[in-house]
Amino acid sequence: MEVQLLEATENPEEVICKGARNDYSEPFVGDQTFEETMATVDGDDLEEKKETLIGHLLSHGHYGPFEHANAVFAVKGISRSCMAQITRHRHVSFDVQSMRYVSFDEVDPADVREGEMVVTPPSATDPDWVGRNQQTGQVDEETVAEREELFRESVARSVEEYQRLLDLGMPPEDARFVLPIGTEVNMVMSMNARMLMHVADMRAAADAQWEIREMTERVLDLAAEWCPITFEYYDEHMRNRKNRLAP
Repeated sequence: MEVQLLEATENPEEVICKGARNDYSEPFVGDQTFEETMATVDGDDLEEKKETLIGHLLSHGHYGPFEHANAVFAVKGISRSCMAQITRHRHVSFDVQSMRYVSFDEVDPADVREGEMVVTPPSATDPDWVGRNQQTGQVDEETVAEREELFRESVARSVEEYQRLLDLGMPPEDARFVLPIGTEVNMVMSMNARMLMHVADMRAAADAQWEIREMTERVLDLAAEWCPITFEYYDEHMRNRKNRLAP
């Protein structure tokens, strides 16, 4: 899996603060410098003033201003299962690699057995892995070896049969029906800072599936660089609380 920040609102926390200050400002914020807009906010400098205002907004549930800052992320190599989970979220925009127009006729099934093209869940190779709602706990090495062999042979066979259907003239949009839900896909998604915090509430939680949790953690790492005050506050004071952030 790989996650990149493609594009984002420049100076996002200035935008957030301007939006928030507009609600209580008689002068038009569009005619003011940022220093003038933040003049009455507590703090010795602009950075401290931003920290004061953003902390106040988040602690009081005033989430609207965080919708003005937007970010676009590119995600490489997640499973179709993970993609199905993240695309359930409203107010997030997606472009997903199409299996109608992108075929996998050149992929070697032997490489699929080694991990190419299909995401391998940790429970297929780790005897100590225990997932949510799992009927049993840890297993021995022999059992996990059997799991891994069965998994790898199954996905490789699916790819072989997919390619055979293509050779028999079936269109990719129909042949893809035999491919596993673990087939890798690339995706571009965009959302505002408020929605990102909401997604993190749902998908970085301890009870989320391992793959979407990992993806969300990587998105949060990028968000912490892009919008540092906001996501530092979120991480320290709001994370894992299932906050009422949804519109």
